[in-house]
Amino acid sequence: MEHAPAVVRVELPLPLVHRGKVRDVFAVGTDRLLIVATDRVSAYDVVMDDPVPGKGIVLTQLSAFWFERTRHIAPNHLISTRTEDFPPELALYRDVLDSRSMLVERTEPIRFECVVRGYLAGSAWREYSATGHVAGIRLPAGLRHGERLPEPIFTPATKAEHGHDENITFEELVRRIGEERAEMLRALSLALYRFGHDYAIERGLIVADTKFEFGERRDGTVILIDEALTPDSSRYWLAETYRPGEPQYEFDKQLLRDWLDRQRWNRQPPPPRLDPELIERLRGRYREALERLTR
Repeated sequence: MEHAPAVVRVELPLPLVHRGKVRDVFAVGTDRLLIVATDRVSAYDVVMDDPVPGKGIVLTQLSAFWFERTRHIAPNHLISTRTEDFPPELALYRDVLDSRSMLVERTEPIRFECVVRGYLAGSAWREYSATGHVAGIRLPAGLRHGERLPEPIFTPATKAEHGHDENITFEELVRRIGEERAEMLRALSLALYRFGHDYAIERGLIVADTKFEFGERRDGTVILIDEALTPDSSRYWLAETYRPGEPQYEFDKQLLRDWLDRQRWNRQPPPPRLDPELIERLRGRYREALERLTR
């Protein structure tokens, strides 16, 4: 893995369903999907021109790890990560697919991101600094950047096909999908976050915030889909150096965002070319997160 060439785009003898910022998704019959995590990296909804080698392997291995350990909280879409279980027509592509692909159930996605925040960072910090609220939730006065919240909060967002996601209040989520469905998503998301946070902190990492996505089976069952508690979907900090109000040692894309901000980039394509040293730091941090969590 360490010295393998980066995988940026995958072409397979299967119908392409979606090419996202990071993942290429293919149809396997009518009821399954093959999700391939490439080494593409994005920030501010723009895909960088330079990949992070091995990143897709980390995302897949961590998602599979968390999917297996959270089935008691929420069923999920994972069927297999073993290339031997993939359709026979993919045998010639096993070198590309190995360790970075998941065969999953196909569901009807619920088009909202279910964000849980246990610490005050990112857009939540900016909103709190300006209003004292986050997603309509009033927080105690005087909290510092990075401060742990009294309780984790659920802050949903729209999932935009193009452009930026939009943070919304829980009341707005209820208006759009109904109270019963919204309450279910909130309860599942908070339970998953608490489990992930408690598990990670025993291994020296803090999950400051994360996002989950859910889909609906044909029988109406709501299940966890997409990815789970990866450095792309979560904000990971080193626990032993954690200090509220100070910069944190990070294991996620915030390294990339901070570097981009220093370049005075306008957050519109084309992005700046990434510094090789930054790429190596990102690769190392992603790999370290995987090793800490799965050891």
